[in-house]
Amino acid sequence: MERMSSNIELNAKGVRTDVPARLDRLPWSRWHWLVVISLGITWILDGLEVTIIGSISAVLTDSHTLHLSDVQVSAAGTAYLIGAVLGALFFARLTDKFGRKKLFMITLCVYLVATVLTAFSFNFIWFAACRFLTGTGIGGEYAAINSAIDELIPARVRGHVDLAINGSWWVGTAVGAVLTTVLLNPHLFPVDVGWRLAFGMGAVLGLAVLLVRRNLPESPRWLMIHGRFDEAERVVGMIEEEVMREEHLQSLPEPQGYIMIRPIGTVSFREIARVILRRYPTRSLLGFSLLVGQAFLYNAIFFTYGLVLTKFYNIPNSSIGLYLIPFAVGNFFGPLLLGCLFDTIGRRKMISFTYIVPGILLAITGWLFVQGAATGIKPYFIGKPNPLMMRTALRTIEAHSEDSAIIGDRMDTDIVAGIESGLRTLLVLSGVTTREQAERFPYRPTWIRESIADVEV
Repeated sequence: MERMSSNIELNAKGVRTDVPARLDRLPWSRWHWLVVISLGITWILDGLEVTIIGSISAVLTDSHTLHLSDVQVSAAGTAYLIGAVLGALFFARLTDKFGRKKLFMITLCVYLVATVLTAFSFNFIWFAACRFLTGTGIGGEYAAINSAIDELIPARVRGHVDLAINGSWWVGTAVGAVLTTVLLNPHLFPVDVGWRLAFGMGAVLGLAVLLVRRNLPESPRWLMIHGRFDEAERVVGMIEEEVMREEHLQSLPEPQGYIMIRPIGTVSFREIARVILRRYPTRSLLGFSLLVGQAFLYNAIFFTYGLVLTKFYNIPNSSIGLYLIPFAVGNFFGPLLLGCLFDTIGRRKMISFTYIVPGILLAITGWLFVQGAATGIKPYFIGKPNPLMMRTALRTIEAHSEDSAIIGDRMDTDIVAGIESGLRTLLVLSGVTTREQAERFPYRPTWIRESIADVEV
């Protein structure tokens, strides 16, 4: 056996080291706060970005700004999400290959540049492209940051730290809500200036974090996986000295145990796929489902949240942020208050509880909106058999009711819609309603045919 240093021994099976144990036995210190703040800011930036988009969505449809359609606003949000997914995959690979520190500097720079370019958008293509690039930066941040935090934070507090950091997404939401409430006020800033300044504020925050991150070291665990054991030893020694100086300690507790590490370098996508699809398929599917449920079915609603408030509830653009703050407060304190229950009650029960109960509450909230109880405003439904839908269709195709007819297979929607709109109606029996059922209704279609093929033009 060859001894590489006082705490690292090399043999045929790998390397026996106490570096992870030395990191885990460190007392919490200012240095750990530096790691949490400078790296955990990623979630705040993401929450800020999503909130800004949700708050300015109605402003971007204004003719004095980019004059986007509702579909284009939604598409820009989709571009951001696609960029985040692809950025996570791409930069995760580079993070494993070149190290955590290089990548969490690069990904933040990508975010900064793309966010600044977004502020100078002049049409939909430019805006969507910048949102895509911003998403790649944020997605890359997820890959680099989560790895670095898990590898630098002591194991005994890692779970609570991860919960707090992930919950800080909603701190960004609250900041974005307050920020847009001020910047979108037309009495303070011109309508085409305020939304651009909102993106600029995100870039300023990111730039400040970039300066702080320069002082963070490379992950010792990553260094060992790539065979750089002496460098890992030096980094851990530097961290220990920093913590002892900050906490005024003369010595540190002895590390508990050694582990064997076999340097494997960069893990290939094939190996990752093998682990996901063959070794842990059910766990991978569960994790994927939970993340999709959170990111796409919950967080993503805020991309068009502003449009819903302005178009259906006449909320001023400058007040949209106020309607986001309750979400932010609840979602931030949720992990802090419920996090300990995952350790005491158990992961399975708590994951089921925290997904099923909010889903039920959202369904109830939607029902209250439909009934008008949540807002005091009774919704007006447009659809068959509402005559407004038929009149709008006739006006769009420049036709008159005397020259038009409606063909359908349902008496209670298609046929009654035509009758109430003054149209002639034709019921085809190849669909839902049968001839016997049609005779039970108090109204009759103009014609009845077995199928659309029997219709003579």
